[in-house]
Amino acid sequence: MSTGDMRTVVRLLTAVERTEQQERTLARVRTECERTDVRFQEQGIDLDVSISRALDELIDGTPSTDLCPSYSYAFYQAVAAHFSDPTDLGAWRRPAWFYAMDDELSRHGVPSDLLPGTFLFSGPPLRLPHPGDAVPAIGTLPAQRASALADAYGSVLSRLDPEFRGAARRFIDAMRFEAEEWESARKLGRNPDTLLFWFH
Repeated sequence: MSTGDMRTVVRLLTAVERTEQQERTLARVRTECERTDVRFQEQGIDLDVSISRALDELIDGTPSTDLCPSYSYAFYQAVAAHFSDPTDLGAWRRPAWFYAMDDELSRHGVPSDLLPGTFLFSGPPLRLPHPGDAVPAIGTLPAQRASALADAYGSVLSRLDPEFRGAARRFIDAMRFEAEEWESARKLGRNPDTLLFWFH
């Protein structure tokens, strides 16, 4: 999970004419995409479209396929150049497990927009070709909802099935921290408006 102003990412990828600062940022993003391509090649992972090419196609608005994970990786590198350092929320073998957590939280009255299956896999704010598999997956949550999420999970924590308490506690701690950070940033005139979740 990381936090930042998603508008800056969207502007970088959709600008007709980029500023010098955007060009410098884009050069860093392109370098990271190239590094990821090399790492995947060394691991024997063959993508139909390289991540570097996917970045160029996203910028041009001309993805050459409807199904490839490279575009999600390219988008993530654009996010990483603008957002906070990532926080590791844990490792799960099956992302679908979160839908069982949704059922448990919903049963206790947690609103649907705060259920993990809703925001963890909601997708990026730009239309990307489908990754074609369960991962990588991108999700977003408005930063201003972090406090509501922490409160909602905290109010039902003791009633949750033990299987889900550990994950709920992790979300509560992370969201309380993010809510405080969001309030502090706004007082300084910044607007880190989005929490981004990245499964890979």
